Amino acid sequence: MTNPRVAKLADQIKMITAEMLERRIKDPRLGFVTVTDVRLTGDSREATVFYTVFTEEEPGGTAAALESAKGLIRSTIGKKLGLRFAPSIAFIPDSTPEAAAAIEDLLARVQAGDAELAKQREGKTFAGDADPYKHDDEDSEED
Repeated sequence: MTNPRVAKLADQIKMITAEMLERRIKDPRLGFVTVTDVRLTGDSREATVFYTVFTEEEPGGTAAALESAKGLIRSTIGKKLGLRFAPSIAFIPDSTPEAAAAIEDLLARVQAGDAELAKQREGKTFAGDADPYKHDDEDSEED
């Protein structure tokens, strides 16, 4: 279980980072970035910031822009939160959109397979009787 203080710091770091990217970082390589999550170690020394880029012409441009702005973001976090040691920051692209697309693709394939099986099953009947189990009242009639 995570420490409530660490969870609160992670949430504040997320808000400060998003605000910095929106208002203060003016790098032209920076695409339309959304900060999706921040994970902080138990001792609050390292923060991992997960981000998603929606419109990016050059794949490495946003990553390079975030890497160059890392020092400014770290110092601002330290000042605004009043921390003795500002956490070091690592920016990681979030894989949630790709995972969601993969799940949607799998669900579509399963749905297509179910529709194909339903089409094959049309007009078919079970082999044998509708109720294949022997009942007690049938045994008394045979005696």
